[in-house]
Amino acid sequence: MTTTPQSTPLRTQIPSIALGTWPLVGADAERAVVDAFDVGYRHIDTATIYGNEDAVGRAIESSGVSRAELFVTSKLRGSDHISGDVRGAVERSLARMGLDYLDMYLIHWPLPRFDRYVDALLRCRESGLIRHAGVSNFLGKHLRRVTEMVGEAPALNQIQMDPTLCRIPIREVADELGTVVAGWSPLGRGHVLDHPVVVEIAGMRNCSPAQVVLAWHLSHGVLPVVRSADATRQAENLAATGIALEADEVAEIDALDTGEDAARDVENEEHF
Repeated sequence: MTTTPQSTPLRTQIPSIALGTWPLVGADAERAVVDAFDVGYRHIDTATIYGNEDAVGRAIESSGVSRAELFVTSKLRGSDHISGDVRGAVERSLARMGLDYLDMYLIHWPLPRFDRYVDALLRCRESGLIRHAGVSNFLGKHLRRVTEMVGEAPALNQIQMDPTLCRIPIREVADELGTVVAGWSPLGRGHVLDHPVVVEIAGMRNCSPAQVVLAWHLSHGVLPVVRSADATRQAENLAATGIALEADEVAEIDALDTGEDAARDVENEEHF
């Protein structure tokens, strides 16, 4: 099926590394976002179900950073997905954050048993409430299904991804459809940073293992959504944008992939 491209090329607008805010809430979330702005982040990722949109909004307001410089992403929670109250959900997110628009709004989980892929997101885009409409945790078949149902490929698919979970099948479909891929939990569950391959590359480049892994994501055109409440660690992570891995280094890290079995079961996992 021929898809309709997004009106504005996303990659020219979206910062290459985002600050993830789950599971921070309240003052902790607000402080982390303010610190992130101070060290140079301009892309903040939140979600209604995280319960911290208000804190993100306060951080934006107090930061002194122009709204035009920021890229703010939030996500549709399952209950609003199923009820169909998409515009109401967007408006409530905007009210909590004190914003006039969101740069990106994602369907948080595919919830395939409901087979409901909401074209109301596109109407929210047309009315100026959101700039881009995307999805999260979608497999390749879900991407094809939503494209078929709404007549347009999602602008972005945010998925679980790290060097042991390269998500090649999903990324191949995303590339075919022109969907940008972002990766949550990009550093894995800790074991990735201790892997000898990653540690060796970090030592040769005089950088941290986390920077190597984030640079690996960027080498594949994937936008990592990395969380940290520590300003020093935030700055270290953001500095990965200045690291360009060689092809053989990327290949060594690619070889750590263990396949799709380690991924969350998005076919059956549901959050409302």
